[in-house]
Amino acid sequence: MKKIYVVTLTDEERWSLRTLVSTGKGAAGKLTHARILLKADASPGGPGWTDAAISEGVDVGTATVERVRQRFVEEGLEAALVPRKPDRICQRKLDGDGEAHLIALACSESPARRSRWTLV
Repeated sequence: MKKIYVVTLTDEERWSLRTLVSTGKGAAGKLTHARILLKADASPGGPGWTDAAISEGVDVGTATVERVRQRFVEEGLEAALVPRKPDRICQRKLDGDGEAHLIALACSESPARRSRWTLV
């Protein structure tokens, strides 16, 4: 299958990614994405690994490799390095009154014959 999003790094981008990976300073996700981009580099002299080889070598799923490549091509290096936050909005389980009741209950004395509150 032909890749739609082909990563071709410039010398400056390659140097920046290698420096990031070699220092090992940064969030784990950012370092993983940097490794993915370095392995996917299809420019002359780049390794140009397949998605399956990258996913096995970096220990991520092939979907992650595909997403990182796509974000690099569409949005640039910085966007590809930082894992995207989920877009979903979680509904609150408790309103203000329910939250106040839960805090009061947790701060109260534990039940009879118990030394502390438990979730069991």
